[in-house]
Amino acid sequence: MNRSSLRVSLLVSSLMATATMWHGTASAADWFPYKAESTEPAFAADGKKSPIDYKPLAKASKKWDICVSFPHMKDAYWLGVDYGVIEEAKRQGVKLQVADAGGYTNLSKQVSQIEDCVSRGANAVIIGAISGDGLNNVIKATAAKKVPVIDLVNGINSPDISAKSLVSFYTMGQSTGEYLAKKHPAGSPPVKVGWFPGPAGASWVEAANKGFMDAVKGSAVVVLDPKYGDTGKEVQSKLVEDALQANPDLAYIAGTAVTAEAATGVLRSRNLDKKVKVLSFYMTPGVYEGIQKGRIVASPADSMVIQGRIAVDQAVRLLEGKEVTKHVGPKIFVVDSANIKTVKLDDILPPASFKPVFEVK
Repeated sequence: MNRSSLRVSLLVSSLMATATMWHGTASAADWFPYKAESTEPAFAADGKKSPIDYKPLAKASKKWDICVSFPHMKDAYWLGVDYGVIEEAKRQGVKLQVADAGGYTNLSKQVSQIEDCVSRGANAVIIGAISGDGLNNVIKATAAKKVPVIDLVNGINSPDISAKSLVSFYTMGQSTGEYLAKKHPAGSPPVKVGWFPGPAGASWVEAANKGFMDAVKGSAVVVLDPKYGDTGKEVQSKLVEDALQANPDLAYIAGTAVTAEAATGVLRSRNLDKKVKVLSFYMTPGVYEGIQKGRIVASPADSMVIQGRIAVDQAVRLLEGKEVTKHVGPKIFVVDSANIKTVKLDDILPPASFKPVFEVK
């Protein structure tokens, strides 16, 4: 999930110029009701998912102070989540402060940022977690002070969280694996796939890896050993180059959005873009553009903007003692060349003009 701000701006600008389905800017009031899925019992790994139309509160009853902690803001994915939390905070009339830990290797920094949020008096904390388990102590201490903690996007294993706004990355990985398994069923010629699930230890990465691997079982898809690495373009490019060097018969590259975006450039530079196909297991502007141009085959979309909006609404509901869907996420759908022209962009990507915002006063 890494890309320079300039590249993000250019990519999103390109989408805005070429797409006709924008409904103006993503207005503060038109995002709901949104097709989502709730999980019952909440937080259960094997909980039952049920379709719902998610509707947030019209407005908060007071100007609550909400703190948001992101693993980083170095790519378009987290820029989209930032857009979601910022816009919903504005719509509901609450204060919001965003902290950025700078990358998935900076767990201790995220812990200290969360501690700072609580010590300055934040009423609720929303966390896009660097680690599924590494924040458990700080979350326990936060919850002990009666400060609600909302798990946003990445997944947290702590028993002390108050709500989750996220999708199943197991399902995201599974959707990508199913695409390949359907194209290459058992009995057809085997195809070799390089698989790049992201930074080792992150809950979303482990979930996506399991979903992908489960989906290709029994098919003709032969997956190389997963290559883990930080979601930086340089790291992912090197992993892709190493895989191509060691496996000249590689048929597919599948993995994070950064992997997919990096791979398209690497493949073109080696004149392999017609031979090796690329898939991502989540959506970014670069992946969207890649599908548009035929450089990336497909990707599930998890509507990260909406996940951010829902997390803010959950925080307000918890603070006001109102009914809250404790475990919910947007319904996942796959974007490919067949449906890309019908996708509503302002649900899944930030608008072209949006740059990182760290505070709503």
